[in-house]
Amino acid sequence: MKARRDVYQAIADPTRRAIINMIAGHPHNMKSITEKFDMSQQAISLHVKILTDCGLVTIQQRGRERFCEAHLDRLGEVAAWVAQYKQFWESKMDAFEMYVEKLKKERYGKQKK
Repeated sequence: MKARRDVYQAIADPTRRAIINMIAGHPHNMKSITEKFDMSQQAISLHVKILTDCGLVTIQQRGRERFCEAHLDRLGEVAAWVAQYKQFWESKMDAFEMYVEKLKKERYGKQKK
């Protein structure tokens, strides 16, 4: 059994992020996706395969066309991971703001004397 790729691999590439963005609203066929990029159909198919392996995209056959549909619930894993670092940086920025305010008060206090 082949190891499943993780969602971070999918979003690491700007082309794959663009594909996700494109199909997030509604499914697109492979031809319409390929037309939006300056690369071969084979290259786009490889990107879509990676997205499929990560569980972010499913492909459905409709007649002779293949449609890609986004499944963005897997991005919740990324959102949770980012959220912990957001809290970290927000606390650092709050501490920095308090330090700047302290410096302003000290500077303003020295100027009055």
